Amino acid sequence: MIYPNIDPVALELGPLKVHWYGLMYLVAFACGWYCANLRKKTFDFSRDDIDDLVFYIVLGVILGGRVGYILFYNFSQFLDNPLVLFKIWEGGMSFHGGLIGVCLSLWFIAKKHQLTFFQMSDFVAPFFPIGLGAGRIGNFINGELWGKPSDVSWAMVFPTGGPMARHPSQLYEAFFEGLILFVILWIYSSKPRPVRAVSGLFLVGYGVFRFGVEFVRVPDQHLGYLALNWLTMGQILCLPMLLLGGYLMVSAYVSQKKS
Repeated sequence: MIYPNIDPVALELGPLKVHWYGLMYLVAFACGWYCANLRKKTFDFSRDDIDDLVFYIVLGVILGGRVGYILFYNFSQFLDNPLVLFKIWEGGMSFHGGLIGVCLSLWFIAKKHQLTFFQMSDFVAPFFPIGLGAGRIGNFINGELWGKPSDVSWAMVFPTGGPMARHPSQLYEAFFEGLILFVILWIYSSKPRPVRAVSGLFLVGYGVFRFGVEFVRVPDQHLGYLALNWLTMGQILCLPMLLLGGYLMVSAYVSQKKS
């Protein structure tokens, strides 16, 4: 297939350049805000409460995503020049770092509303895949994070990927980690579930999908494969998510049976 070769810059207003990647984040936050409002009665939240929640989640995603990328994927460069942490215009965001940032935001909001952390995370988890899907579409538009060379009929030649046709792994992730995971969590959370179960399912679902797609995605060039000529940093970071997610789901239903 022919890569559409979309201009990463969506709009230019003089010296100001608005990139599609940034717009994808705005779309994700707007859709998450809308979905959260649809279910705000779950905890008797007001519209102002949802606005506050989205604001802190935005901070958690951006700050956590940037710090996580530097620590997990580019730590050596950080040691050479700590100021690289603030060079956000050069790109570099980590989902796992963003997740940690969101967790800190949820802890703060939960404390404010006298709720438990997992009550808040269960409320937010179904909306998180929206951001994942939108972010991967942004990666696709930027022509980055492409997959391994392939001869499948839908393989694409990316501008920065050399002459070989490659797996459009960004679209795989947008589909599985974004659309499919959103549908699974939205349906699952539409009925009352024990506390921690929805959060656990999110961790398991993301961990499985991300771990699988990593097999056809090219790892970060400066890291490469970390073991066995196939294990990537993304897969390593997914392992604790899978373990924790499984534990949360099992413990949630065990606690429900005991009560």
